[in-house]
Amino acid sequence: MTNPIGIEIRSILSVIAIVLTILAYIPYLKGIANGKIQPHVFSWIIWGVTTCIVFFAQIAGKGGIGAIPIAISGITTLLVALFAYRKRGEIKITKVDWFFFILALSSIPFWFHFSSPLAAVIVLSFADTLGFIPTIRKGYVLPNSEPIGFYLVFLFRNTLAIFALAEWNLTTILFPGSAGLACLFFVLLVKYRQIKNPILIFKNQNGD
Repeated sequence: MTNPIGIEIRSILSVIAIVLTILAYIPYLKGIANGKIQPHVFSWIIWGVTTCIVFFAQIAGKGGIGAIPIAISGITTLLVALFAYRKRGEIKITKVDWFFFILALSSIPFWFHFSSPLAAVIVLSFADTLGFIPTIRKGYVLPNSEPIGFYLVFLFRNTLAIFALAEWNLTTILFPGSAGLACLFFVLLVKYRQIKNPILIFKNQNGD
């Protein structure tokens, strides 16, 4: 269905979403640089690849200006992965991680085979959610290794991006919607672990 929100408001929401994306990454990159944040590199590679492909799928699905925040996010995500790798973030890659990566790339053949961007978005949303598992695993074991505020910002950003879309359909909203829910789950999990395991937080802060 066509988004009932006017194009002027949608443009403003899109700009806000882009600004939030940039502002969220600045402290995150600083955290990687000083060693306070150790992101799982492969998760970020998967997220970068899936997000960039989804951008093109949203364009095909008539997402309009609301797709721009997704494009900015995809490019920036890949830059975070590169920066994290250079700073020696978490780079342990399991066979399951490779499965997620290959699944993400398989979305392109799905798109061409079914002649529908929705087929690609379904695969990408699934792969992106599964690609969150390495970070969830790390956040569960080391609950202070990831800033939950960062993921809250992206939950809000994805919500704005959905409202900024010109067309609301599965092709345009499935990916930002599922990514937002994944961020919410991660924040709740990490917060729970921090409350239940304060000793783990102390050890993380002291590098033990």
